[in-house]
Amino acid sequence: MSHRLVLSTNYAIAYAVKSCDVDVIAAYPITPQTTVVEKLSEFVANGELDAEYVAAESEHTALSVVMGASAVGARTFTATSSQGLALMHELLFIASTMRLPVVMSVANRSLNMPLNIHCDYQDMMASRDCGWVQVYVSSAQEAHDTIIQAYKLAERSDILVPVVVCYDGFVLSHTYEPVEVRGKEEVLKFLPRVKRPNVLDPERPITMGVMALPDYAYEFKFQLVDVLTKVPKALEEVDKGFEKEFGINYGLYEEYKTQDADILLIAMGAIASTAKIAIDRLREKGVKVGLFRPRLYRPIPIDVWREKLRGARMLTIVDRAISFGAVGGPLFTDVASIFANEIDRPLMMNFIVGIGGRDVTVKELMDIVRTSDKALQRGRVEKSCIYYGVRGVEYE
Repeated sequence: MSHRLVLSTNYAIAYAVKSCDVDVIAAYPITPQTTVVEKLSEFVANGELDAEYVAAESEHTALSVVMGASAVGARTFTATSSQGLALMHELLFIASTMRLPVVMSVANRSLNMPLNIHCDYQDMMASRDCGWVQVYVSSAQEAHDTIIQAYKLAERSDILVPVVVCYDGFVLSHTYEPVEVRGKEEVLKFLPRVKRPNVLDPERPITMGVMALPDYAYEFKFQLVDVLTKVPKALEEVDKGFEKEFGINYGLYEEYKTQDADILLIAMGAIASTAKIAIDRLREKGVKVGLFRPRLYRPIPIDVWREKLRGARMLTIVDRAISFGAVGGPLFTDVASIFANEIDRPLMMNFIVGIGGRDVTVKELMDIVRTSDKALQRGRVEKSCIYYGVRGVEYE
């Protein structure tokens, strides 16, 4: 039966994994995700969760362990962050192209150098093209529920791809809030065990992870491209089923005061929550601004984004990651590419914020919107990508 607890997002994820009755957990601690796997180790040690808990010697090994277990049909989980995710990088591609329904959580954290343990999205954005489904959440409750949805999505016979649930390191990972913890019986009713095709079985031998030469390697890759196009609709179906069972849904995106908005602030994760307060204050001053928070980031639901964004006159895209040497941040370049062939497209500005855990305040987001509004009133954007808040750098 569901019950309410005050939990950090890390603990909320651990409780969700417990309710999903996973078979194998591989763990290697790294700040700020460590307490996810610590809590799971308690559940296993106390007999509350009947799972094989493997303390790995690195993040590379942790993902290798869950990939091997998933290949024989086990329900698996691991968690990481920052340098740990970077150490997994080559395996991320192997897991997706082998179509292993692994679920992982990532507490987003800056990548070295300089050494920094605080939040930005540099870690996951550096691996955004690895073929995993990527969902960004904005609260502990959403993180808890999305882990459950992730297994439902990943294990669908028409999907079978790994899923990563991303959330802001420290900003969310270590912040406590009331969380409705779903009961194991209810979760397993929503998420029953399924018999997956093509698992390693001595009674029915198959080969996995083969070599492909130039004559067929492209076709293997395209199978992943093709199946990812089915993910947005599949996640919507999972979300509807979740609502039927638990009375709450999240969708592919979140909107806030967008109906008459001239300016749309586009932001992911915890920044979106701060943005709502900024939007309320700007609305009181007569600025028509709204929020669009992408939840499903990979694969991009292209048609949905285009339909939802095209009505605004200015798109103000907030990135919490740097794409070094590129036109702008990763979210900006994704949004801009959607409108590349549109004649009547909105103006777009990109603001890089919150790098290395720097706080992103209501006042700063209001300033960002005002800067966008000035460009909108001029009818042109003179500088599309602004590294907002860097000391000694003028942005206007």
